Amino acid sequence: MCGIAGMIDLSGLRRPVEQARVRAMAQAIVHRGPDDDGFFFAPGIGFANRRLSIVGLADGKQPLANEDKSIHAVFNGEFYDYPELKAELEGRGHTFRTHCDTELIPHLWEDYQDRLVDRLQGQFAFAVFDSRNNRVVLARDQFGICPLYWARVRHGDGEWLLFGSEIKAILSSGMIVPRPNRRGISGFFTFFSMPGPLTVFENIQALRPGQILDIRLPDNRPALVERRSYFDLEYPEQGKERIGSIPELADEFEKVLYDSVQRRLRADVPVVSYLSGGVDSGIVVAMASKALGRPIPSFTIRITDPALDETSRAMETARHVGCDPYVVDFGAGEAMKTYPDLVTAAESPVIDTSCAALLMLSRAVHDRGYKVVLTGEGSDEWLAGYPWHKIHKMTRFMDLLPGMPLSHKLRDAAMILGGGPRYPESQRASIRASVGGHNGWLDFYGIVGLSKLRLFSPELLELALDHNPYQDLELPTSKLNTYHPLNRELYLSGRAHLVGLLLNAKGDRIAMHNSVEARYPFLDEKVFRFLADIHPKYKLRRTTEKYLLRVMAERWLPKNIAWRQKAMFRAPFDSLYLDNVPTFVEQLLSEESLRKTGYFEPSKVAHWREKYKSLGRFNATRLSVEMGLIGVVSTQLWHHTYVDPSLCELPGWQAPIIS
Repeated sequence: MCGIAGMIDLSGLRRPVEQARVRAMAQAIVHRGPDDDGFFFAPGIGFANRRLSIVGLADGKQPLANEDKSIHAVFNGEFYDYPELKAELEGRGHTFRTHCDTELIPHLWEDYQDRLVDRLQGQFAFAVFDSRNNRVVLARDQFGICPLYWARVRHGDGEWLLFGSEIKAILSSGMIVPRPNRRGISGFFTFFSMPGPLTVFENIQALRPGQILDIRLPDNRPALVERRSYFDLEYPEQGKERIGSIPELADEFEKVLYDSVQRRLRADVPVVSYLSGGVDSGIVVAMASKALGRPIPSFTIRITDPALDETSRAMETARHVGCDPYVVDFGAGEAMKTYPDLVTAAESPVIDTSCAALLMLSRAVHDRGYKVVLTGEGSDEWLAGYPWHKIHKMTRFMDLLPGMPLSHKLRDAAMILGGGPRYPESQRASIRASVGGHNGWLDFYGIVGLSKLRLFSPELLELALDHNPYQDLELPTSKLNTYHPLNRELYLSGRAHLVGLLLNAKGDRIAMHNSVEARYPFLDEKVFRFLADIHPKYKLRRTTEKYLLRVMAERWLPKNIAWRQKAMFRAPFDSLYLDNVPTFVEQLLSEESLRKTGYFEPSKVAHWREKYKSLGRFNATRLSVEMGLIGVVSTQLWHHTYVDPSLCELPGWQAPIIS
């Protein structure tokens, strides 16, 4: 895994690239690749790479080119079928000069042009320049594991396109001023994260998973820039899902997942794994240990709040497999120390409390001398692992009578009884239509989204009520309407929750902030295809989520771990807005700071900070208010970090000096 960045002249004049700007862009993401750097410059083109050397340690310096150096590429990620593809290409006459998987890109480009993405298995973001055809293509992997951002900016006498693995790289060009995207901020309070293409920065976009950005550079004419998809999360039409016997399906699932784990152990450095108390990381650790022929080193978080601590279950899996996990303690004190660093790494606000704990866990992996870690993300998305899937399944039976959407009426009644605000029915209907009908995710996202009504300033609330944020996801609504209701939920899970939260604020950004590459066996195209095709009853059976995984996991883990119900991984964050609040939080929530940003109404924030103390410990209103207040703190902190470092005593982020 590495970091890439660059700039492309879109004017058609082949203006010289200011190399100092590209070098500053690379310096801003040095944490993604502390081992080496590399640059490529041509008229109107500048590429940069920061390398975290994992494959081809001695000769993998980027950028890499084809035999006649007409094609150059920079790459972030891993191609897990590198040995097989290399042998295939050599058999067709291609000559490889290195042992690094990056070199696949220029050779595949020669044979397939932009359809090379159809041949790639792994996690990736790359840029390739074809000097013979005056063409640059940026691409991002199918599931969005590796990030890639881009922006079009006016500078000098024409337009430039900037790109980078992180937004920091784009800002460090000195060609764009960080400004807030208020629609992006409103979207964050819908999706609990930033799934893209919108970001919270004005004029900076995320390239969506499974997309390429095709940039054609004709002489003396403005460039043609086209964004298009080469992959999407496809599910069968309802009624055409695969049916089979449980033992046979479990056998097949076991094979595709084990093969995926084996591929992700390919590296020229040691590979370790995260281990929680659940079935997802447990099965990864067990399979990796078998593939290695020894227990894989593992890392576990211990939440110091006894109500949230799951270490005993993780230790039970460790004993079963033979691991001796390295344990990292995480409590309120660690949360406070880590939180500013977390927001800096994520480049957006962060609500999910577990992200700070995982930031510390990846730091422990780095401090122990490792660069690569396996993790279990993706299982919940493909196998209906979240509780709202069960809730929606149960309430869906209330809507069987035509013209009587009783589940909606029940939700409205619960909201009224809970004293919660409500969105206009017209907006709720628009959202339901966008996702092919009511979706279990709407219940969860609705809890976060109520914070807009409670806490937004009048100006931001007006914007929020005038826009359907689900339209920004560019969903294939006509296809969604053909899917089984559960598969519609799983599509949204993969499109929004997975890419926006788990692979961003909880995945790549915090791991690579500590120079660690995370690998995801469940995010393998063959694993996804198998799980997408089977009938939903094998994913959610009555009220048991991840059913087929649990059946298969009994072969690898203690039975009580294999069948343990999903528990949300959370960490304590009450100290952000209750007693003994850190000085920087009080400063961020002061009326002066809230007025400066203009996102939140100070009187409303003060009211809900006080009201929160009297809410019961376990209810939806408390959870909604808690998440909303964390959202306020994190949004204010993001603004202070990247836009205006005058809101609190903490230092803001600074771009490298261009010299």
